[in-house]
Amino acid sequence: MDYSSYRFYIRRMDTASRNGASEVPAASLPLIGFIYVTQGEVLVEADGNSYLCQAGHVLIIPAQCLFAIRYYHEATGYTGAFSTSMLTDTKPLRYLTAPVHQAFWFDEGVFMGELFNMIQESFEKRDELFIEKALDLFLSRIKSGKSLAVPEVVNRFLESVFSPDRPIGTIATYAAAAGISENYLSRQVKQSTGRSVGEWIDSVRIVKAKRLLASTSIPIIDVAAAIGLEDQSYFARFFKRETGLTPTGFRKTMQG
Repeated sequence: MDYSSYRFYIRRMDTASRNGASEVPAASLPLIGFIYVTQGEVLVEADGNSYLCQAGHVLIIPAQCLFAIRYYHEATGYTGAFSTSMLTDTKPLRYLTAPVHQAFWFDEGVFMGELFNMIQESFEKRDELFIEKALDLFLSRIKSGKSLAVPEVVNRFLESVFSPDRPIGTIATYAAAAGISENYLSRQVKQSTGRSVGEWIDSVRIVKAKRLLASTSIPIIDVAAAIGLEDQSYFARFFKRETGLTPTGFRKTMQG
């Protein structure tokens, strides 16, 4: 899609029932992008850093900033972008030299979710006046210097584990590559993301398995080997536990 003529757009995000590969390739927009999550989680890589967006989190991405969605899990919310020409006051953007990741908790999160819902409805009705006022209100809630980018050691781990060019490793291999202990890596990842190193590795296995099953015809045993599981029976049980479908059933669904 060519966004060069757009001043604003928004769409609902709903990956909760989606079986496709959980990635969006790297891209950049001529507009200021945003993601607001109401449920689940989305892992975004932008400007060389990883941002784990969970319920109540918003991520604002500067125009022309390269970003990619590395992973999502049962995520709902809103994604979109806007031009500064949509704003009556551009002062809130003076700090936007890098992605800004912020959490809205409890009642504030509920309010922001309803605000984005109203923006979506106004976009469908082409009510630009309301959208302009709503964007100003949204940006007024963003606090400078409150970015939630994960610590550097966690960022390096997430970049490594989601890299399409690297084989899937173990806790030991990722810790060794970072020059830290397994316990330290495990603790930092768990504290920053709420999920263990092992859980992230399993998530990447599912992401890569889905991609191979959906886009190739290679045998199931080779898909298992490609994600570091040599036992085809174990792979089948693992895949069904995580997705609710067997590898063969998933492939038929995606390719049929």
